[in-house]
Amino acid sequence: MIYYPIIILAVMFILGMPVSFAMILCVLPYFYFDPNSAMTVVVQKLVGGCESFSLAAIPFFIVAGSIMNYAGISERLLKLADALVGHLTGGLGQCNILLSTLMGGISGSGAADAAMECKLLVPEMVKRGYSVEYSAAVTAASACITPIIPPGVGLVVYACIMQVSVGKLLCAGYIPGLMMCVGMLLLNYFISKKRGYKAARDHMLPGREILKLFLDALWALFLPFGLVLALRIGICTPTEGGALMALYSLLVGKFVYKDLKLRDLPKIMLDGGLNTATIMLIMAGANVLSHYMSWERIPFYLTQSLTSFCTNKYMFLLLSMILLLVLGMFMDGMAAMIVVAPLLAPVGQAMGVNMVHYGLIMCLNCAIGAISPPFGNYNFLVAGTVKCSTSKLVKEIIPYVLVCVAVLALCTYIPALVTIIPQLVYGAV
Repeated sequence: MIYYPIIILAVMFILGMPVSFAMILCVLPYFYFDPNSAMTVVVQKLVGGCESFSLAAIPFFIVAGSIMNYAGISERLLKLADALVGHLTGGLGQCNILLSTLMGGISGSGAADAAMECKLLVPEMVKRGYSVEYSAAVTAASACITPIIPPGVGLVVYACIMQVSVGKLLCAGYIPGLMMCVGMLLLNYFISKKRGYKAARDHMLPGREILKLFLDALWALFLPFGLVLALRIGICTPTEGGALMALYSLLVGKFVYKDLKLRDLPKIMLDGGLNTATIMLIMAGANVLSHYMSWERIPFYLTQSLTSFCTNKYMFLLLSMILLLVLGMFMDGMAAMIVVAPLLAPVGQAMGVNMVHYGLIMCLNCAIGAISPPFGNYNFLVAGTVKCSTSKLVKEIIPYVLVCVAVLALCTYIPALVTIIPQLVYGAV
């Protein structure tokens, strides 16, 4: 009976059952037939693990991003991105990548960013001569940047489950996110030059016009920096910061940009509720699965095995990175992180790994998993939206996956890339 839940879980993943239901259902037979445990404990773990006050920040961040998407923010950021890079070779591809980076400070959701850019940019890229598969690949790949730039939802989830400072983890995402952006911009430039993809226009816009577009988008661009500042000086907790972010988004969308309509509020709340429910259901399933693992002392045995095999923290980081990349190919990255983090993070901490650093590379792994074949969910989302072949999209996206893995390796073995901004802001990490 000890290993039945793991076997059942693997079978359910192969059959394509949603991750949250698979994690819950795989442990039910174990606790039902175990005379030393009670099924009521399963229910308690299912509900109790989601009652943390810190987790209330998640729906606020999600709703704030949804409000910004309906408030005309994406169009203003697109104009700013076009003004900055539209004159370069492969201009629309460059706009696609830069827009995802700018949207990271607004929505925090890669899936939302990918869905939005499928409607905004992919049709225009196809009109300008880009292949539909390459346009879709750039859209899916650049969406990986969005969850790493604050306020990424994955960063908040890790901070809550591992009791790490939300503010420090948010600060840690800036440099890795910008590194992914620069790497993808360079890759798109070389691919576009080779294939003859032209710039969106033949000249750079005047500085005065760029400044005007920047000021128009400033209300949105201020949001991530304002949140980090509020957390740093103690104005609010992460949960209160999420609520303030949602309120700020509502006021800016309604009274500054004036694009937000009252009739959009039911759609916004529905989007926020569905996205929150998805994340919280995964967390509930992970709590139940973690209870089974703790009951059978699996974390203890795993810690013993890793500490005997890994002679130093660098080997541990390499194994962690490989494990998460492989898991990300076959299951939802957020679910993988929620399940694996409580198992591996204490081992890393015992070996001297900084928990803010480890949390960031875990979240980066999750983002890469979303575009890694064969089951990267961004790939299926984008391919289904733009009506292109998933297999052809995967061929186009592989170079972008390699860029992301290179950034992951640099951030893993040069911790300063992750920790320098939290140290500057907070003084210690």
